Amino acid sequence: MDAAATLRDAADAMRFGPPVRYVYNPLRYARTNHTAYLRRFARGRREVLFLGMNPGPWGMAQTGVPFGEVAAVRDWMKLDHAVVDPPAAAEPYEAMVSAADGVGHPKRPVTGTGCERSEVSGRRFWGLMAERFGPPEDFFARHFVVNYFPLMWLGETGRNLTPDKLPRAERDAVTAAGDTHLTAVLRALRPRWVVGVGKFATQRASAVIDAEGLAGVEVVTLLHPSPASPAANRGWAERATRQLEAAGVW
Repeated sequence: MDAAATLRDAADAMRFGPPVRYVYNPLRYARTNHTAYLRRFARGRREVLFLGMNPGPWGMAQTGVPFGEVAAVRDWMKLDHAVVDPPAAAEPYEAMVSAADGVGHPKRPVTGTGCERSEVSGRRFWGLMAERFGPPEDFFARHFVVNYFPLMWLGETGRNLTPDKLPRAERDAVTAAGDTHLTAVLRALRPRWVVGVGKFATQRASAVIDAEGLAGVEVVTLLHPSPASPAANRGWAERATRQLEAAGVW
């Protein structure tokens, strides 16, 4: 929880130029739900740490939970805390705007667990875990899920921007803060495996583990459940299960 608060504040202090026009920090406005997620599911050692990248507009940006598709968070995890001071809609304008300013893109409103949109990545990810393990307590007894960085960046049209789209100096600042947070999480949970959900998460996990000399932690790559991935659209749950079984995680 201390590491999450440090990352939240570091992210709030960052400023971004084009192509970024809007920035959301759900660790700030959805902190009640995020804190409840940590308190309930991150106690003690976890053998397996799933590492995502950053929030999507209908997932963590709404709920404060990684891959936080609303139905999974509200109905499966039973986390239904209201967001506090969510970014209000505004028309695009020249200056970069931040969730700290309370301003968001009109096409990407934050309504918390009342959001009626479904995020495909989160639905696929948590759907697999619910199907395989049943109650969330059975999944979280051995596993935990965290995102590398808490900010969602949007372009002028509301298009979601990934970290690789940021200018080099901004990307370096994100990496420094993200690596510091991931190091703290690894030392707190002491996992045997870190499962990078997608290439970016895998690369950051490997870099942090090597830099910190964390012996005995194995990095595994998992196909990202994004609908933008043709492979993920052809039976993601089955492919992911095979990958985790082949790596010895399951």
